[in-house]
Amino acid sequence: MPVSLENPTLIDQINALLPQTQCGQCSFQGCRPYAEAIASGAADINQCPPGGDEGIRDLADLLGVPPKPLNAKFGIHKPASVAFIIEEDCIGCTKCIAACPVDAILGASKFMHTVIVSECTGCELCVAPCPVDCIVMQPAPPSNTARSRAQKSAQAKRRYDARCLRKEMEEAEKAERAKKKKLALLKMQAAKK
Repeated sequence: MPVSLENPTLIDQINALLPQTQCGQCSFQGCRPYAEAIASGAADINQCPPGGDEGIRDLADLLGVPPKPLNAKFGIHKPASVAFIIEEDCIGCTKCIAACPVDAILGASKFMHTVIVSECTGCELCVAPCPVDCIVMQPAPPSNTARSRAQKSAQAKRRYDARCLRKEMEEAEKAERAKKKKLALLKMQAAKK
């Protein structure tokens, strides 16, 4: 859903303050659903470990409520990190590629993969699916940490939105192919009668 820059909704404003890691640590399926839950009162402002205390303060300021400590039930705030693939151990299974919410991993089936460090949000979603444990988290390089939170968040949101659009188009194309295949099958069955 496009956001009007002149009049962003409360959900858009909350979402803009979130780190856009799409990690799910808050117990929601990404930053936007968490923003919607905060706006509706279904979630508290202190459920985002990647946002840390600074993120909680920003949300508290926006909503006019007092800040509170990060709820440890959802994890702890960690220094910025990025995924690193131990290339000689990578079997090219593509499970990490499918798990990455911002398309920061490159590779092809049966070939070694690599992480685009400048695009990685440090969400850690690629670590668990790896069947050979070749993905480790490392401290983010200075070039990643030098950008402001807002810049990193905006870049991650653009990449996440682009990935969602790509996935949506892939699903539509898949449905269209299935429809054509079904139609061809029906024509073949009708011709046999």
